Amino acid sequence: MKHTNLLLAAAIAAMPFAGHAGEPLPAFDVAEDISRFVFSAAPVFDDGMPAYGNAFITQGYLYPAGTLEGGVEGTLPNGDPAFPDLVIGEWTCDGYFIGDGMRTETGALVMTRQVYRFNDGDVLISHGAELVDTGVTVTRAVTGGTGDYADAPAEINQVLLGMSDGYGVRLQIELGGGSANADGEEDHTEWDSGVPVGPMPTSGSHEAG
Repeated sequence: MKHTNLLLAAAIAAMPFAGHAGEPLPAFDVAEDISRFVFSAAPVFDDGMPAYGNAFITQGYLYPAGTLEGGVEGTLPNGDPAFPDLVIGEWTCDGYFIGDGMRTETGALVMTRQVYRFNDGDVLISHGAELVDTGVTVTRAVTGGTGDYADAPAEINQVLLGMSDGYGVRLQIELGGGSANADGEEDHTEWDSGVPVGPMPTSGSHEAG
């Protein structure tokens, strides 16, 4: 296993990553450090696990996209990063448990703010729900950014890659955005409902024939 991890680290380190030359990374992975997961004393279930409305904060590491695919863990049992040479930033997440709290089996588990702080000082912030379902995409709103992320798209897509006992969540984040027009600007074309737009005719009016 250790040999496999070393090979993985070497392969990823050799890959060229966009975002280091004035452009944001199109995607990246998040590994939670469960030793930094702290939740409120109440409300909790009888077993002490967070119930609906419980507030929490947690942190972890940012890795290049693909680092954590295939069940690869991004943190060690003591909370250190599994691949320290590949860490590209720090992840901070705070929010509230919703649904059925920690007993939620499908759908939204928490409503959160996530701050992705990259090693070069750039910051990206998102808000939205997080799902307990593995492999299912959820869209979150981008609410702020600095540096390369100052003009980030309005949304990101998040996928839960998995969760292991003692290690926390593994996420993949992908920047979203609308299609661009010929001038390189985002296309905000609205859906045509087919309903006529303009003043409605009065009861005594009629169309010219």
